[in-house]
Amino acid sequence: MIGVRRRGWQAVRATGRLLLGLLLVPVCLIGLALFLLTFVSSATFIGLIILPYVVRLNRWIAGRGRRVAAGWLGRPVTAEYATIEGGVLARARIVLGDPMTWRDTAWIAGHIVTGPILAALGLGVWAALGFGPSLPIWWWAPLPEHAVYLLGFAVDSWPRVIVAVPLLVAAVATAGSYVLPWLATAEAVLTRLLLATPERVRLAERVAELTETRTAALDAHGAELRRIERDLHDGAQARLVSIAMRLGVAERMLAADPDQAATLIAEARLSTEETMTELRDIIRGMYPPILADRGLPGAVAALAARCPIPVAATVTGVDRLPAAVEAAAYFVVAEALTNVARHSAAATATVHVSAADDLLTLRVSDDGRGGADETAGTGLAGIRRRVAAFDGGTDLSSPPGGPTTLTVELPCG
Repeated sequence: MIGVRRRGWQAVRATGRLLLGLLLVPVCLIGLALFLLTFVSSATFIGLIILPYVVRLNRWIAGRGRRVAAGWLGRPVTAEYATIEGGVLARARIVLGDPMTWRDTAWIAGHIVTGPILAALGLGVWAALGFGPSLPIWWWAPLPEHAVYLLGFAVDSWPRVIVAVPLLVAAVATAGSYVLPWLATAEAVLTRLLLATPERVRLAERVAELTETRTAALDAHGAELRRIERDLHDGAQARLVSIAMRLGVAERMLAADPDQAATLIAEARLSTEETMTELRDIIRGMYPPILADRGLPGAVAALAARCPIPVAATVTGVDRLPAAVEAAAYFVVAEALTNVARHSAAATATVHVSAADDLLTLRVSDDGRGGADETAGTGLAGIRRRVAAFDGGTDLSSPPGGPTTLTVELPCG
């Protein structure tokens, strides 16, 4: 009984999906007509101006078709479109060169035909189901020969009606419980085949994205190595050479002028302490020691405490993570708080760090003036490159007048 009820509900749902597809047909007619008109008129300047807007309309129509198909298939039907930007000619070139424009158009044109046919077939099943209980009326009516024939079986008496009606209803209901879901599945699969971005295109885009992030990671790594080399060469190495020279002079003067030698040795000792401090700073730039001592929660708390403006820091669900992820998260928070202190004119800021489902989420917000610009040398571009090297995501919301929120997601599995 449960299986029968489930199949009946599935048939009802399938009918609803088919009718939703039928409702899209008038919109598809409008979208196809507008696209054909603007495509033909794209030889003129006015047509080039209008074309991107018509393509956006067709993208919206196709999006409704994807939602209907995804609701039936139980998984999303996704597509990736080229971004429409630039001047009039550039926008027209983008929409006409995007393969999804033509896939959308093909689906819209096909749905104008298949939508009514599939909906009619679905409604026909329900019409056949309703015909069974009405069979006595048709037989009792003054028809020629006073009989109704079902597959050669004459229904011309009440006993035959009593036998034929239940059999007809059962047969149609059984067939409909299979036919209606099959029709809805066929429509959804056809929609997915036409409107979903092909897997080969996704893989190609993914390869291009990974190549880009790999290049950015290598560039960032090279820049970091050059910075460390420069810091060692210009700072620590120069100090060590100075220390060696002082100690050498002190060694030669030790017998002739012990007081001057003692002064040189004291200067060498002081310079040694400064060199050690500088080396610690260089090491901290590679992997902050506080991460090894206190982990990411302690490091974030320390960054918040050192910030010149009040910062409320919360860390939830974060335990020890891979060292590279911890270092990246630390530098992201450090750079973000530095930007807040230098550029935002904020009174307060918040830092929230959480980990769930092998994903580390960092959110840094402030109540400053907003309008953060990645191209203005604020370090945001560096944050984005650092995060991209881990295949993570960066989102910046900073409307003029604030507030500013930087959200970073780092895979940590």
